[in-house]
Amino acid sequence: MKNFFKILCLLTITVSLSGCLYPEKQKMQNQLPYKEQIQSVQSAVDQFQKDEGGILPIVTKDAETPIYQKYVIKFSKISPRYMAEPPDNAYESGGVFQYILVDVEKNPTVKLLDVRIAQKIQDVSLRLTAYQQNNGYPPFKERLSDDVFTLDHEKMGLKEAPTVTSPFSQRDLHLVVDGRGNIFVDYTPDLIDVLKTNEAKFKPGDDIRELLVQSSEFVPAYSLPYTIDAKTKNPIFLEK
Repeated sequence: MKNFFKILCLLTITVSLSGCLYPEKQKMQNQLPYKEQIQSVQSAVDQFQKDEGGILPIVTKDAETPIYQKYVIKFSKISPRYMAEPPDNAYESGGVFQYILVDVEKNPTVKLLDVRIAQKIQDVSLRLTAYQQNNGYPPFKERLSDDVFTLDHEKMGLKEAPTVTSPFSQRDLHLVVDGRGNIFVDYTPDLIDVLKTNEAKFKPGDDIRELLVQSSEFVPAYSLPYTIDAKTKNPIFLEK
């Protein structure tokens, strides 16, 4: 009888641990960018486009939507006909990535957008809006270009400057603001890295964000255009 109770206790503990560990494992899976899943979505998109005479399975968005947030894949158009269901890490399945398309005119290619960046920007935007309502202007600190500034986080009631995790390097990237109070991610550190290892020739005036897209599964979401400085060859914000 004692042995029976011991076994029963062990089974109870095992079930309890499994219940605790499984959600964590599932949560982990929803936050990892699996290449196999990207390839699976790519195959579904390719077949859909072929069957539909060139039409892409995307959400209709305003023409002014920034390029790296514009062509979001609409999974209801490709699932379940071309794939059983959206990947576990897709936003539609409770994951942290939106599946989007780049180069839609020539070679529609599946990439990922980390929605956690959007969530962080939204949180900071609420604070920025409150500050603007009370003061009439954004909490500018340092001017980085004609229309790009760092944020004075202390004026916004924050102890530290707000950052987001880079999907390219996993480093912390700072947020910047334009003269109208729009918040963007500053990808300068990631661009410096990719320029060191990329042999492509760029000239001042070219938008170099494409280097980040070509070198990874991600897009530089919520970014401003960048180019290279004519003298230093370092990335700078592209002036309009």
